[in-house]
Amino acid sequence: MTQQGWTRRRVLAAGVGGFVGVAFAGLELVEHGVLPGKRALDELAGGCSISAPPLTFAPAEPSHSGQFFSARRKRTVGYTIAYPPGHAPGSELPLAILLHGFGGDHASGFGSVSMASALAGRQDGRPLPPLALASVDGGGLYWNRHPGDDPMAMLVDELIPMCRRLGLGRPPLRTGVVGISMGGYGAVLLAEKQPRLISAVAAISPAVWTTYAQARSANAGAFASAADFASDNVITHARALTGIPVRIASGTDDPFHPGVVALADAMPRSAVVEITAGCHDHEFFSSQQHQSLAFLGRHLTSA
Repeated sequence: MTQQGWTRRRVLAAGVGGFVGVAFAGLELVEHGVLPGKRALDELAGGCSISAPPLTFAPAEPSHSGQFFSARRKRTVGYTIAYPPGHAPGSELPLAILLHGFGGDHASGFGSVSMASALAGRQDGRPLPPLALASVDGGGLYWNRHPGDDPMAMLVDELIPMCRRLGLGRPPLRTGVVGISMGGYGAVLLAEKQPRLISAVAAISPAVWTTYAQARSANAGAFASAADFASDNVITHARALTGIPVRIASGTDDPFHPGVVALADAMPRSAVVEITAGCHDHEFFSSQQHQSLAFLGRHLTSA
């Protein structure tokens, strides 16, 4: 299905990057030294220029960070929990898990905006629905299971239960997930693997490949084997998202654009897909942060 065929979804298309699929330019792939000049070409062509609604920010609450030993990852990991304005430890709130991108950690937040500040953002003076954010160290091998390191199981078996003990996402309150780049892939994967646990998902610039060969050439550590890629291929398992509110946002000059298109085509009819001008960079990530949290807030707090 082409972009023009997306009559069943909300799609905003603004130009097509001529170099998409030819060069890998995102932050993750630049790390691997593949055509680092593409980003400069996109900037010269205006492909990375975006607009975002202006935000104001209420005073942010302090975030709370700590560590725990993850039996699923076989190491000590750090975590951060952020509360919305007017709330603090002891508050019972819906929960959104924030999954970081490649090279990030629990403290990465939304790049230039901390988790607590993101929750304090307001558009046209309107605050976000109140929810808590929790992040954790997922490592650099992608959020799927690897031999001796299972960050996905860490989320399900360790982080979310810990948050529930704190009153966050504890039923009947809901749990959602948001992720950026590698974390965007992880967010979709978590929702597909745990449809009874995850009530809504928002993925910003999800780093999705259509074949194992593509994944291995760009990031050899992303999947341990072709069989693991097939098992954790969010495109082929997208129907598991049926009944779950999903929002995907990505740029037309994102090197993962073909994968995002394939993922959008495979999703249930109710999925919200917004493909606009933009690259795989912090400018685009930041432009989508508030809208993604608003999407989660609506679905996690609705009756």
